[in-house]
Amino acid sequence: MSSLRILGVDPGFGRTGLGVIDLEHGEPAYVWHSVIDTPADEVFVDRLKAVRNDLAECIRRFTPSVACVESLFFQSNAKTAMKVGMARGVILLAIADANIPIVEVTPNQVKQGITGWGNADKRQVTDMVTRLLKLSEPPKPDDAADALALAIVGGYMHKQTH
Repeated sequence: MSSLRILGVDPGFGRTGLGVIDLEHGEPAYVWHSVIDTPADEVFVDRLKAVRNDLAECIRRFTPSVACVESLFFQSNAKTAMKVGMARGVILLAIADANIPIVEVTPNQVKQGITGWGNADKRQVTDMVTRLLKLSEPPKPDDAADALALAIVGGYMHKQTH
């Protein structure tokens, strides 16, 4: 198969980044990016439902072959970590419901895969995503740029194992 469509998801409950790319003959090609924003004053369960529904619509619209989701990283705030963990669970379930293979990647793996350095900052990741996808301007906001980075790294990881 010469082309592979990858969905990258940067989990969150306030803002979830989404990015879709195609890997065509080993080269990443930009398709789309967005974020799912949920209002802070909304009931938490309704925020989770919005993440699930918007992600399901993204999957329906773009029909990815594989999805890459960032694994949880250390959070100093346990309450925030729990909520992000719940959002991530909803994200994984929505992807599993669509029967899409999931690649899970740590933040350091994304940074290493995109910039060649596991301690790269957000600006460096965004700059490389912009270059690799030949975009005229950096994807905004950061969550969307991170999702595109996840799609790129996850796509290469998936191709190595399949």
